[in-house]
Amino acid sequence: MEIILLEHIAKLGKMGDKVTVKSGYARNYLLPQKKALRATEANVAYFEKQRAELEAHNKALFDEANKKAEQLKGFSAVLVRQAAETGQLYGSVTIRDIAAAINESGVALERRFVSLDKPIKYLGIYPVKLSLHPEVSQTILVNVARSTDEAKKQAKAYNNESAPKAEVKAEAPAEAKSETKSKAKAKAEVKVEAQAEDAPAEDAPKKRGRPKKVAE
Repeated sequence: MEIILLEHIAKLGKMGDKVTVKSGYARNYLLPQKKALRATEANVAYFEKQRAELEAHNKALFDEANKKAEQLKGFSAVLVRQAAETGQLYGSVTIRDIAAAINESGVALERRFVSLDKPIKYLGIYPVKLSLHPEVSQTILVNVARSTDEAKKQAKAYNNESAPKAEVKAEAPAEAKSETKSKAKAKAEVKVEAQAEDAPAEDAPKKRGRPKKVAE
């Protein structure tokens, strides 16, 4: 089905683009959500007439998404759950739980903005992407622990692992490097001279042995 996009949609196109999608995707999602229109002559004319209004609406959504992305920068959602000694949860953490934790923090967020491939079933810290707008995203941390104290320990360990490692071998100063090279060069020259002294001279006369006396 050919449609005209009423807003920027990831992997499809920008507002005003005509694209072809599967009929089911258009009927079940794009058209009901008013994200697109069938690309008929009447709808194309309607879009051109409403373009300025639609662009203003999209700009407002973009600005709101940027505002939420800034509010959630560095955000970590702590979710306390019961779990076995192996770390497996008695249940799971879902998109609904993550969205609820974000809303409890004071930032209004719908579940559809949370990108989670599958429910979380083990203790630990998980980066979770929030798709706030086709052009705006933010990543938060979901800290799943048995208690708030355990969550703090997990966060500390996670931060230590994520911190950049210090260089084991410090870079030598330029002067030290130059001095080291000079010493190495001097040693090489001494070695070459020593080898030259030990080697037999090409022009030197060869030693002859003393003639043996012949018994008379």
